[in-house]
Amino acid sequence: MKRVLNNPLLFAAFFGFIIVGCESEVEEIGGCQFPESMEDYRLVWSDEFDGPEIDLTKWSYDTADGCQLSQDLCGWGNNELQYYTTREENSYIEDGKLIIKAIEEEPEYLGDYPYTSARMVTKNKGDWTYGRMDIRAKLPIGKGMWPAIWMLPTDTVYGGWPRSGEIDIMEYVGDIPGEVFGTIHYGHNDWYYNSQFIEKESGTYHDEFHTYTAIWNEECILFQVDGKDVGEPNTRSTALRDDTTWPFDQRFHMILNIAVGGNLPGNPDATTQFPQTLEVDYVRVYQEK
Repeated sequence: MKRVLNNPLLFAAFFGFIIVGCESEVEEIGGCQFPESMEDYRLVWSDEFDGPEIDLTKWSYDTADGCQLSQDLCGWGNNELQYYTTREENSYIEDGKLIIKAIEEEPEYLGDYPYTSARMVTKNKGDWTYGRMDIRAKLPIGKGMWPAIWMLPTDTVYGGWPRSGEIDIMEYVGDIPGEVFGTIHYGHNDWYYNSQFIEKESGTYHDEFHTYTAIWNEECILFQVDGKDVGEPNTRSTALRDDTTWPFDQRFHMILNIAVGGNLPGNPDATTQFPQTLEVDYVRVYQEK
């Protein structure tokens, strides 16, 4: 996704779905086979956000503006305007939900940053190779808002981005609130991605909670929103080209964040109201039995 690379054009999506049935069967979609029943999965990691505070045995933070990692990553590789903090103002538990809050700062934070937000990660606390990831969330709205639920490799076995891959379960541009995106990024000699957007029939993804899902096995990555089939899965056989490796056979970890401004989604304007929040009801990770 956009926050960890020096290519500003990192926005796209691909979504697909299976319908969860009652019987323990395997459903084949686009050459991919996935369990049709949740009975074929076991829960291996979850956070229901039912405690008084964020559980730091499950979550850590990426902080600052990216410059500490590389000059190429200042603005998190996308010329973003926020400074990520560990402050309770930017991330906390409320009414059984995780709240990530983007705030307009007056005066500017640390004298240079007009906005603050949070970027929470499970790296080395929740890392998985394959599984079903379900995240129920309600999204912010407004020009310049860019929330995301996504995954990066814990071990960059195949090299720096995009060689070791990226899985974007959900990303969204706040001034197009009726569309969400899912994406995979990969490639060796070039940057490749598979993408498709999902458009809501009515209302917005800001109005209420929705469940965003990735189902990932050795051959395929399939995305879902509320259990509706909206596309074909990403497959090893169709994605590979030239000498590119299918990097999605390694450990990945989860990231939740709101970015503010940048090449995508564009900067906030006079219509943008602050603060804005990404509300997360739960994160659940399953693997096949």
